[in-house]
Amino acid sequence: MFVDKVKVYVKGGDGGNGQKAFRREKYVPLGGPAGGDGGKGGDVILEVDEGLRTLLDFRYQKHFKASRGENGRNKGQHGANAEDMIVKVPPGTVVIDDDTGEVLADLTHHGQQVVVAKGGRGGRGNMRFATAANPAPDIAEKGEPGEERYLVLELKVMADVGLAGFPSVGKSTLLSVVSKAKPKIAAYHFTTLSPNLGVVEVGDGRSFVLADLPGLIEGAHLGAGLGHQFLRHIERTRIILHVVDMAGSEGRDPYEDWVKINHELEQYNLRLLERPQLIVANKMDLPEAKENLKAFREKIGDKYPIYPISAITGEGIKELLFATADLLDTLPTEPYIEEVEHEERKIYKSEAKEEQEFTVHKENEFFVVKGEKIEKLFKMTDFNQYDSVQRFARILRKMGVDEALRNLGAKDGDSVRIADYEFEFVE
Repeated sequence: MFVDKVKVYVKGGDGGNGQKAFRREKYVPLGGPAGGDGGKGGDVILEVDEGLRTLLDFRYQKHFKASRGENGRNKGQHGANAEDMIVKVPPGTVVIDDDTGEVLADLTHHGQQVVVAKGGRGGRGNMRFATAANPAPDIAEKGEPGEERYLVLELKVMADVGLAGFPSVGKSTLLSVVSKAKPKIAAYHFTTLSPNLGVVEVGDGRSFVLADLPGLIEGAHLGAGLGHQFLRHIERTRIILHVVDMAGSEGRDPYEDWVKINHELEQYNLRLLERPQLIVANKMDLPEAKENLKAFREKIGDKYPIYPISAITGEGIKELLFATADLLDTLPTEPYIEEVEHEERKIYKSEAKEEQEFTVHKENEFFVVKGEKIEKLFKMTDFNQYDSVQRFARILRKMGVDEALRNLGAKDGDSVRIADYEFEFVE
């Protein structure tokens, strides 16, 4: 089963909790704090494995959560960092953030990696909070939560040559003749529902990977038929073999077929028309094929080379393969990859201060405080420790949360909600 698009959930490991401990040894009555930091949570990393050809495995496992870091220990010992989670993907995988639609990575080479969910840092032990004013702090942090997100993985087949054309023009038959691939072949449209790959041996020691892709129809760039499923894969090919039913066996005009398919390629991605294209005039063994080919050549001119063949009888196939291999030798070996442009941004101190770190609004009888920094601080605070609660309150006061609540009308005893928890506003 060929799977070329999946949605998965990834979460980096949480950081380990910091330890609250004190040095207790004989003859050392005032040993001081000795709680170590927690370890870092594991990252979720996607890595290319050239042995994979499909995203089928992600049909059965869609959640990937890295391990959390080890908690800190007494005697100043830090917890161990968690191991990263390596998730194998096939070459040609495009990683997209499901919420924003941003392309995070385009993975093409064996061993290439990208971190898609970072693990949280370990919480600090009470050794980190010791000061001259408070030499024995009774406070330790919880581990930072790891990043989490939904990803869409799209596979674009990595092939040297792609077969393009309307349904039932003979693409699958051609692949089966020139390689050992065994695609499904039948006398109805859309027999090929997913890409088939075959290695073609030219005969002089050269070879290339040929992809038989699902047939196109009008409106494919808008998703009609199997449009997007097909066009996604042809983006990677270095050469397009445009297969045309030169006999017009289904009542269509060969030239109009060629024009319509090129229009779909142009509408989907203008750069596809810049790709080298060889026209394969198939079904030359049928009546009217020679007359149609003559008219076709007059309309096309000399812009594209035309190779008359018959996939059934084998006529002209050898010349086509040699021409394809010769053209590949003149092209870069790297696959075509759309570069993702990231806008360069600079943040100056004056601008950073003006950035709003939180929002405050009222819902019924509750005052609701929201903000990524505040919610992260909340999750890393141990509310069973008095000193930790006081530190949490001091940080909120310093950020201006108290003042914002007062300006909104909060009074002593009013309920304030942060995340899923409720607090009482105290003047």
